[in-house]
Amino acid sequence: MEPNDVEPTSSEISIEEAALPSWYVIQCKGSESFRAAEHLTNQGYEVFHPVLNVQRRRQSKLVTVSEPLFPYYLFIRLDQIISNWRPIRSTRGVLRLLTFGNTPISVPNTLVETLRAQPHRLEGSHTYFCAGEKVTITDGPFKDLDAIFERCKGEERAIVLLNVLQRPQHLNVPIELLRKP
Repeated sequence: MEPNDVEPTSSEISIEEAALPSWYVIQCKGSESFRAAEHLTNQGYEVFHPVLNVQRRRQSKLVTVSEPLFPYYLFIRLDQIISNWRPIRSTRGVLRLLTFGNTPISVPNTLVETLRAQPHRLEGSHTYFCAGEKVTITDGPFKDLDAIFERCKGEERAIVLLNVLQRPQHLNVPIELLRKP
């Protein structure tokens, strides 16, 4: 062994491991996860806030809104040496960093990588109605009749199964004419 070749000690290995960034979970204040993600990103932190686009009924119209995949939570990537952890606590929208005792809980990198690798599941539109769900038609010649929702046909229309003359018939109707009974 050369005089300059030094084997790493266990404390040096732990320093190296501490320098590797890991993902941690932040708990946000009620309905403020978007605000927390924005403010943390503005402060230079790497944040992952997975969202779903879902359809919700607002004032009798269906609108697409973004909702967190994990309400009240988001992920932040930090290391234990270089990252400044102090501003996180006072960031708008942040309630706390999840800990076990006084030690922050890290999340396996593979979990976040898996969520990021499937953007079609996170960003795709999810309909307000599910296949096989009972719906009521609210207007037109079939007003107040119950049907079975089958699928969406584009963004504004749906295919429903309606019993007409003792036979199930497929009907193409505007989504805004459907409601849950």
